[in-house]
Amino acid sequence: MSQNNNRVVKASEIDLKERVVAIKRVAKVVKGGRRFSFSAIVVVGDGNGTVGYGLGKANEVTDAIAKGIDDAKKNLVKVPIYHHTVPHAIEGKYSGGFVLVKPAAAGTGVIAGGAMRAVFESAGIKDVLAKSKGSSNPHNVVKATFDALIKMRDPLAVAQQRGVSLQKVFNG
Repeated sequence: MSQNNNRVVKASEIDLKERVVAIKRVAKVVKGGRRFSFSAIVVVGDGNGTVGYGLGKANEVTDAIAKGIDDAKKNLVKVPIYHHTVPHAIEGKYSGGFVLVKPAAAGTGVIAGGAMRAVFESAGIKDVLAKSKGSSNPHNVVKATFDALIKMRDPLAVAQQRGVSLQKVFNG
């Protein structure tokens, strides 16, 4: 996990665009009946490799979204991007959610489900193939996608570590 420490980014240094992934009405059963509140999962990103997610809960939708944005700004990570796509194929897992992320040729676009699409577009990944397996719960899918993106290795760092050129890393 020591390699992930250098990927943490400060929210004050960059301008972020937020995207709401899901809003759910949740109920707490109390003596007098049900008390309703709202839960929102939000993804923020600068479109240039920095992305984060957050969960907000409040009695009003706008407050829940605002709390989610604040939480997302506290959990920003830097994602390696190579030619507007991910550097290599990888699987991510969180709880019951599994995601498969593969690089795509230029012009392919973001081929991914709703919760994953928000993460990739916020990160600035323009060409990617992704499949969500297992849980379709947006919370699990977003967290599994982040697991996959955090496990990505930067191709330049791999080339330096191996002592070979970038072309040799990709072409063998």
